[in-house]
Amino acid sequence: MPLKVLVQKINPSARIPAYAHSGDAGVDLYAAETVIIPAGGRALVPTGLKIAIPNGYEGQVRPKSGLALKHGITVLNTPGTVDAPYRGEVGVILFNTDMNKDYEAKAGEKIAQMVFCKVEQAELVAAETLPHTSRGEGGFGSTGLK
Repeated sequence: MPLKVLVQKINPSARIPAYAHSGDAGVDLYAAETVIIPAGGRALVPTGLKIAIPNGYEGQVRPKSGLALKHGITVLNTPGTVDAPYRGEVGVILFNTDMNKDYEAKAGEKIAQMVFCKVEQAELVAAETLPHTSRGEGGFGSTGLK
């Protein structure tokens, strides 16, 4: 049985998210109004939607590969998380990596995608020491390139 997510349009020009193809991981999100993303800048693009994600799930907002490749447009805080209890408008922070040309995200156009993922809440327990592992404290680049 598919996950049921309630969607409320709060802007008449908003488009309900949809899967472009059977088997796609994410639904497409659309701009509800035209927004200019300045060269090298960022902007919040409204979707005109509120959603009710069931408890135990999140909505991950991710870039569209075509926008990234063709125009250098990406989601700034990718993946952005829409938490289950959030009931405000879903907005997408788009970043224009092109330093020379503004990008116009037009109303009705695809701006991002959302993937619904199951999440667990953790119980965080203070500890004096942590169990040892083979990796230890090796951080960024510690596993090498080969």
